[in-house]
Amino acid sequence: MGARSRSLLAELTATLERVNAGGAGLPAIGEVLEASHRALGALGAAASEYVDNDGRVIAASGIVAPFVGIRFDGDTSKSHEVRAGSGVHAYAVEDIQPLAAEHLKALGVHRLLVAGAQVRGRVIASITAVFGGGPGGDPEDEIAIMRWSAAVAAHLYLDQVGLPILGDGLPGVGRTGDISERGLFIAMASHELRTPVTVIKGYADTLNDHWDQLDPQARMDAIRVIGQRSGELARLVDRLLTSAVGGPADAALTSFDMVEALRTAVSELPASLRRRLVVQLPARLPPAWGLRADVEMVLTELVTNGDKYSTPAEPVTLSAGADEGTVYYRVADRGVGVRPDEVELAFERYWQGTDHDITARHGVGLGLYLVRKTIERQNGWVSLRPRDGGGTVAEVRLPRGDRVRSGEA
Repeated sequence: MGARSRSLLAELTATLERVNAGGAGLPAIGEVLEASHRALGALGAAASEYVDNDGRVIAASGIVAPFVGIRFDGDTSKSHEVRAGSGVHAYAVEDIQPLAAEHLKALGVHRLLVAGAQVRGRVIASITAVFGGGPGGDPEDEIAIMRWSAAVAAHLYLDQVGLPILGDGLPGVGRTGDISERGLFIAMASHELRTPVTVIKGYADTLNDHWDQLDPQARMDAIRVIGQRSGELARLVDRLLTSAVGGPADAALTSFDMVEALRTAVSELPASLRRRLVVQLPARLPPAWGLRADVEMVLTELVTNGDKYSTPAEPVTLSAGADEGTVYYRVADRGVGVRPDEVELAFERYWQGTDHDITARHGVGLGLYLVRKTIERQNGWVSLRPRDGGGTVAEVRLPRGDRVRSGEA
């Protein structure tokens, strides 16, 4: 056994001891990934869960850390190989699903090792390590490290210490279930209707309560926004009526300027949200690929959540950036935060934080569920994570428009 393997065993043992002392499962999975990718000399590592034919990355380290939250098809031949048992499988990056392959190629990934985490005869999760194009380590050592890591992950699932999050294979633990296509559309349309209604009411109340204090320009601005949002409300109602029978029509994805879309969305937020939002956007970003019109709905939901769970004195921050394959934006707050073992549960339908005083906060737990569904229909993904120093970071990623147009994504 080499020095790396001995170090890994020591770190995995320490992780299990922390869990046995009451630690949560998802942070422990993160520790397993960090230890494994260092021991392997890999570029990074990821943990994924399976439910039915759906898979999702729930934790990641190294260069694949931005992939937390991404959904993938669990019904491919390679996924079936992994889910057939607890062995270790080696793949070239070209062998995996095209969208994931292109993202990983852009990061310099050439090969992957994947090990299934088997619980009671069923593989419900996997550990993946990604490598560059250089010479690999000793194959037997790599296989042993992957098997140890997957075995520890399986132990965490078996102990039900905050896991599984998506899986429904263990007694008493399961997901809330998806809704029908029609039900999803109605829920999304209803949720979208709330935004313009809220804004219209807010500006109408401002005019009614503070007319004498507002100068003519402020009155005209308020009237302009009310007019814009009334038009938006009418379009949403038309969309609902015309799609009530057949479900939502497939909207054409396009390349758009994310910075401009975010600035426009910010300008149309209710005044109470704009006042506490700190905007830290770059001058330019590569184009994003998706539905520009959805930026407003998603941003409103994320900023509203940041506002809802933060004290009035703490700002909510909006930032954005890009990497080799995606354009992203982040909404960060200093609020009560999301527990590490709740970052995926928060996207479940009707889920509400267990530590939060929900009686003082309106909502039924549909917002983040609909945000994730909206972004995933655009080949993007959404994730939450605790913020260093307290609070939560919500991150939305969409493919880069220049990569899509040139056939690179």
